[in-house]
Amino acid sequence: MSETKNAIGKILFTEEQIKERAEELGKEITEAYRGEELVLIGTLKGAIIWMADIMKRIDLDTQIDFITASSYGGRTSTSGIVKITKDVELDLTDKHVLIVEDIVDSGVTLSRLIEYLKERNAKSVKICTLLDKPSRRITDVKPDYVGFEVEDLFIIGYGLDYDQKYRNLPYISYLEQ
Repeated sequence: MSETKNAIGKILFTEEQIKERAEELGKEITEAYRGEELVLIGTLKGAIIWMADIMKRIDLDTQIDFITASSYGGRTSTSGIVKITKDVELDLTDKHVLIVEDIVDSGVTLSRLIEYLKERNAKSVKICTLLDKPSRRITDVKPDYVGFEVEDLFIIGYGLDYDQKYRNLPYISYLEQ
């Protein structure tokens, strides 16, 4: 995709809609983990804005950490090989882990992350994603908490990028070619 040929499509979800959904999911997560130790692990870089929205709405003491992993390597489709470039620092032994993700696409990276975090002795590993794109799934990964389902578009905004651009859009849109 050439930058000069890209145009931002219509707004799919406004900032207000996203925050309303974060409020709903925050309540669900609070109830599901009441009385338990919860660690939120954000996937960098795309999930950082969504993670901030979610964690503000979870009424529990939580710990946070971050991980960077990818199966894309600068491509627009998965290579199938997951590379972790920034690992979590917290001890996850006997803790409930909630991976906070920007978008679940093929599921390749998340499938490997779930396996990896379970190897770190987490009590449970679940997924909270801003966006779910089930039409692209090639694994059996199913997010536990979903903000919104999207069609097979190249999504941008609210943390999601194309070539490190558009992350700062306060809404979710897509690129038109």
